[in-house]
Amino acid sequence: MKLLWTQQARRDRRTIFDYIRPENPMAAVAMDDQFAMSAEQLSRHPYSGRPGRITGTRELLAHPSYLIVYDVQADAVRILAIIHTARQWPPA
Repeated sequence: MKLLWTQQARRDRRTIFDYIRPENPMAAVAMDDQFAMSAEQLSRHPYSGRPGRITGTRELLAHPSYLIVYDVQADAVRILAIIHTARQWPPA
């Protein structure tokens, strides 16, 4: 399946990278690589994540601290957001 990153998901990914990078550039790259590998897994196994807390979505724990929120379309997996697990999700 195709893999699509929404603007919000790309923004989340960049924000996380920019937050980690000043303290540990190698960790920032490793985290970004983990997001990319997890998303690639979803393109091959779109239902590997659990049903999401928002109807129509699914969630994959990409890292103990980060959750990838996505949906499955007819021909693509669409990454909607990357959420820190300490954040309230879905937002109130």
